[in-house]
Amino acid sequence: MPELPAPLHLTAEAGRLDAVVSSLCGVSRSQVAGWIEAGRVEVDGRTVEKASHKLRGGEVLLVSPPAPPSAHVEAENVPLDVLYEDEHLIAVNKPPGMVTHPAPGVTSGTLVNALLGRMTLPEQQDFDTEGGYRPGIVHRLDKDTSGVIVVAKTVAAHARLAAAFKNRETRKTYLAIAAGQWKAERPAQVDAPIGRHPVQRQKMTVGGVQARDAQTLFTPLDAHPDGHGRTLALVRAQPRTGRTHQIRVHLAHLGSPILGDPVYGRESEIMPRHALHAHFLELPHPVSGETLRLHAPAPEDLLSAWVGLGGSWRDDWEQEG
Repeated sequence: MPELPAPLHLTAEAGRLDAVVSSLCGVSRSQVAGWIEAGRVEVDGRTVEKASHKLRGGEVLLVSPPAPPSAHVEAENVPLDVLYEDEHLIAVNKPPGMVTHPAPGVTSGTLVNALLGRMTLPEQQDFDTEGGYRPGIVHRLDKDTSGVIVVAKTVAAHARLAAAFKNRETRKTYLAIAAGQWKAERPAQVDAPIGRHPVQRQKMTVGGVQARDAQTLFTPLDAHPDGHGRTLALVRAQPRTGRTHQIRVHLAHLGSPILGDPVYGRESEIMPRHALHAHFLELPHPVSGETLRLHAPAPEDLLSAWVGLGGSWRDDWEQEG
């Protein structure tokens, strides 16, 4: 029997009970509704079993998450490039090719396997809607995206970090090589909702099914023609929202998909994975509230590809985010 997570003591915001707990804990409203129905949420010492209960703000909430489903995931001795670590969280420079967490069909070699090889992760929110086992995970990077990722080491840190991402209290900066028709002469603010592709269900698209708002600022750092009617650009991407495949979809929407992206563009001989790297991440520390500025230097494969294509690189781009 899995050990029960420790109850969470939270201060309410104004709004519906299910929406407020969802925001504070970083979980879906449907899951919170189940907790409320099961009597796992108290408001000022009184159990409330209506998800629509109105909060004025300032009430003391006691949330008792249920025990997670059992899961067997092997701890693995995999080297990690640790960028920052304390008793509350760990930040890692994830290499390309590493899946963030186990899921059906992927049970080994993930970031979670590697982290379990060096620490205990919180058992809150272990399973996502697709059956993935994700202890401590508060945000994700695609398998072939490299760079900064943060993982919570306690239940309380998980709740606070998840809320920071949900409430857009973080600042994310990526590096990408884009290749296509976008001229990339000046910054471009893309405000285009993203939803599931209506036919190709593994893809996202502008519009699509149940589209949600999505904004990304793209700033070109270096650009030049490739001699075949396309413009190659090294760009800084700063997503304001966190939709699945957001940067990849928005660059494809601009007519300039990421180099080496077989899903939204095409494969590349010079870049065997999509050229996208999580370069900087700023977020409030879950306990102190102080801003953490995390930096994963540009990876060698991306830099080599860009220089090999005739581009240039400035070292001061490693200090700007």
